[in-house]
Formats: sequence, structure tokens, C-alpha cells
Amino acid sequence: MNSTNQVYNNTAQLGLKAKLSDYSQLFKLRLTSLVVFSTFVGYTVSAGADANWFLLIPLLVGGFLTVASANSLNQVIERNTDRLMTRTLNRPVATGRMSVNEALVASVASGLIGVLLIGYFLNPLSALLAFAGLVIYAFMYTPLKQINGVSVWVGAVAGAVPPLVGIAAASGSIGAFGWYLFVVQFFWQFPHFYAIAWLLDEDYKKAGLKLMPIGGKRDKASAWQIMILTTVLIPSALIPAMYGVTSWVSAVVAALAGVYLLTKAIKLFKSLDNTDAKALMFASFAYLPIILITYLIEFTLK
Repeated sequence: MNSTNQVYNNTAQLGLKAKLSDYSQLFKLRLTSLVVFSTFVGYTVSAGADANWFLLIPLLVGGFLTVASANSLNQVIERNTDRLMTRTLNRPVATGRMSVNEALVASVASGLIGVLLIGYFLNPLSALLAFAGLVIYAFMYTPLKQINGVSVWVGAVAGAVPPLVGIAAASGSIGAFGWYLFVVQFFWQFPHFYAIAWLLDEDYKKAGLKLMPIGGKRDKASAWQIMILTTVLIPSALIPAMYGVTSWVSAVVAALAGVYLLTKAIKLFKSLDNTDAKALMFASFAYLPIILITYLIEFTLK
């Protein structure tokens, strides 16, 4: 009897572990956590000494659930194309480990709860922004990926909304610094996602996804566009310091991070090599946390 119970418990534990792993993939746990970190920075910077740390709980939980909803709706909508790509063929909905209905219920429930949490505990503007980001990502960016490369620009709008959610939650408005963070996070996504698209170009083409710059090829024209869009991050880092919103110390840090990112984009332009595309991708992974943490430290120490 004890042996039977042990087998049953082990099976149940393995089943639970597998289910949690599937939900982690469905919600894109690591990516969602990074995005929500920008919401935290936006709130902390905007609220300053008046920050209500208890409100961070519904804000961050709500933000996490909203972004997770957008990611999971994306997988429901793209389940057929996910099966065609090596990168995504093992996703839970694509493989059938999770039914479309289960994923859809989880997506809608998490999005609804997330928006309601933010709206109830914070304010309507922050909830509206969170909802807008969800809708743009799931219902505009996702279907556009099969039509035109403009999808990346639309997706960049959705990806730049989270810091606005945090700022609006703290102040009830967006303000100059909010729009600055929006611009930085918007343009950061081009070297980031284009580097990924460069590396996965063949995989994306199997599914008919159009995620490369205008022209759609791994050539000088695409690399030039990546380089130009990366360049925008450097002067944008100086704007808040010029208007006294941030210090020149943080502006220099942000500018140097942008220069480093640009050196990787220039190398890709010269070589058109996947190795340099991968270097640009990893540099982009570091860029956003560095910028956000720099501003978080500056405003915390004020």
C-alpha cells in the first residue's frame, strides 16, 4: 500500500512539475519578469519619497499577469506557425500538451485580473495603458508578423508601454520622464529583436513570419537599418539631463551603453555574420537592465 501511495505521489509531483513548466513557457516567465521590472522602475522613479510600497504588490502582480496574458494569447494565435519553427515547436499549445481552451482561459483570466488589479488599487490611466499594451501586442503585432515587417514597430510600441504603466500608477499622468523611458525602450527593441530575427531568419521564413528590417534579407541594407536605429539610443540618453530630469552621470552611463551597443551593430554591418548578430543580441540583453538600474539608483539616492 505504501509503495502504491509513493508511486502515486511521485506521479502527481511529476505531473505538477510538468504543468508548471508548461505555464512558465506559456507566460514566457523570464521575459515577462524583465518587462515588469521596467514597470517597477517607472513607479519608483515617479513616486520618489511618496512611494506607497504596499501598492507595488498589485501593480507588479497586475503588470505581470497582463504581460503574461499578451504572451500566452500570442501562442494561442500562433500555435500553427509555432509548429513549423525549431525555436517554438516545443511550446505547450503547439505540441498539444496544453489545449487551446485551457491556454485561452488562462490568457483571458490573467489579462482580466491583471488589468482589474491595477485599475482598482492604482488608477484608471495605468490600467488603460496596461490593457492597451496587451491589445497592441496580441491583436496587432501578432497577426502583422505574417503580413509586413512593420510588425516589429508595432510590437515595439507594446514593449515600451510597461514603464508608462508604472509612472501613471504613481502620479496619475505620464510626464516628460515617462515619455523619455518610452522612447528609450521603444528604440532598444530594434537592435534586440532584429538581432534575434537575423539569427532565426531561416526559422521565421519557414512559418512565413516577416520580422527583418525593410527588404527582409540578411544583407547590408538590413544591417544599415539596424545600425541607424541603434544610433538613436545615444542622443536620446542625453535628453532628460538637458532638461534637468536626470543627472549628467546617468546620462553618460546611458550614452556609453548606447555606444557599446552601436559598436556591435557596426560590426554586424561590416561582417553580416551570425556571430556578430549574436554579440549584438547579448549586448542588447545587458543594455536595458543597465539603463533602468542606473535611473533607479539615481532617483533612490535623491
